[in-house]
Amino acid sequence: MVVTNKMKKSAMGAKQLLNPRPVVLVGTVVDGKPNFITVSWTGLTSATPPTMSIAIRNSRYSLNGINNNKTFSVNVPSSDLVNQTDYCGNVSGCEHDKASECGFTVFKGLLDNAPLIKECPINIECRVIKSIQLGDHTLFIGEIIESYISEECFTNGIPDIKKVDLLCYCNLTANEMGYFKIGDPVEPK
Repeated sequence: MVVTNKMKKSAMGAKQLLNPRPVVLVGTVVDGKPNFITVSWTGLTSATPPTMSIAIRNSRYSLNGINNNKTFSVNVPSSDLVNQTDYCGNVSGCEHDKASECGFTVFKGLLDNAPLIKECPINIECRVIKSIQLGDHTLFIGEIIESYISEECFTNGIPDIKKVDLLCYCNLTANEMGYFKIGDPVEPK
């Protein structure tokens, strides 16, 4: 295959240009109550054992819950939860009861202190197996203990990504960021 595109490149420095990023609501219990924080720094890390990562800014209230409990949940919001998702990323759980204020139905799975959100189509429970201090964030690697998906998100018994209606976060410009819905699939030719 010959690449004929002669797109000129500009050096940008050490920038985080990986876009879009999935948006999740990470759940933990802090001071005896469920708390959720919006995170877009997340990803899968291993198939065996099944693990994933989240990165939390060191100044965040939720960090205490994850450090103390060694568990967290990853709740994948659909695009209709954009207002609640944005709210959970912009207010602190030390001053607000985000679960109540967002109208979330909180439920418990297998792990204590890893609250789950019923309104999110996908929920994942994780037990922390490693944490790493990286500058202004702590990277948590969690072993996936259980995963849940809303029954209406299946087509012929298989999870359907279009029915999940995932929400992503993206840098629009150097100073602007925003939410996006996942679009249509693109097939290679």
